Amino acid sequence: MKKLFISFLSQCVVAGAAYAHSVPERPQVVSVNDMLGSVGWGFDTPVKTEKLGEGFYVLFGVGGNIAVSSGPDGVLVVDDQFPEMWPSLWKAMELQGDSGIDFVINTHWHFDHADGNQALGQKDNTWIVSQANSRAMMLDDHVINLVGAAVAQPAYPEHALPSITFDTAMQFHLNGEKIDLLHAGPAHTTGDTAVIFRGRNAVHLGDVYNNSGYPFIDAGNGGSLDGVIAFCESVLAELDETSTVIPGHGPVATYADLASYVAMLKDIRKEMVALIKEGKSLDEIIQAGVTSPWDEKMGNPAQFINRSYTSLTTNYLP
Repeated sequence: MKKLFISFLSQCVVAGAAYAHSVPERPQVVSVNDMLGSVGWGFDTPVKTEKLGEGFYVLFGVGGNIAVSSGPDGVLVVDDQFPEMWPSLWKAMELQGDSGIDFVINTHWHFDHADGNQALGQKDNTWIVSQANSRAMMLDDHVINLVGAAVAQPAYPEHALPSITFDTAMQFHLNGEKIDLLHAGPAHTTGDTAVIFRGRNAVHLGDVYNNSGYPFIDAGNGGSLDGVIAFCESVLAELDETSTVIPGHGPVATYADLASYVAMLKDIRKEMVALIKEGKSLDEIIQAGVTSPWDEKMGNPAQFINRSYTSLTTNYLP
């Protein structure tokens, strides 16, 4: 999501108590609709389609990118944006010859990727799938701290909950290819899923990979900078240099783009950890310009640094 997302923590210290750090205060809590209005997201936004192959394409609308695989066995989509977007999304799919959905895979539980469950879950022939931790998060109310605002995400109704879950791996055999679902530990959230289309040599990474700016790390709900790096490295090990990478937000990318993203995060982490161990505050780390080599391309780093700092100062730093 364009420099969006996060949640809150009440306190944190570096393990070992050698360096104490205060956590940024949580901003005012607002509704999802209020947040959407503040960032200019409207449900009248036109849906764009990018075809990646026969029966394989990406839908861009409001919220996370949607991957679609269709063929003789049925239709599988990855993520589903908002229920209000589905009249437009159905029209876009119908132009590709698809009018029904058999499986929805949620890459994680955040509203801009999974709220469409509330529309698709009402259809008797649509099965919703997620990593087990994502379903668990959907059972309760949560707050996602976006730094500029904190967004209240209410529990999902029963019909919008995933009815199929997995822990670390799952496979589909659909439309002539194997589709692997991989969970490599907490990253953007505690329940992220990478969806690897083996026959297409492509992966949808959800918000573990943001190609529209710096990543959002939901540190208040179990996400971490270290987890994002580790998750991306696990996925890179499953790909090759010709692989197509579908990010949670932003344009479709390549293996090289994802590898560069990981290298950037590692460099920033190294600088941040050194400053945290010196006892530097969040404001001092921001002023130090740890992201400056990438800011022109990636945009404002304030949210990313805030959430990375929170995740790093909550966990043991080797």
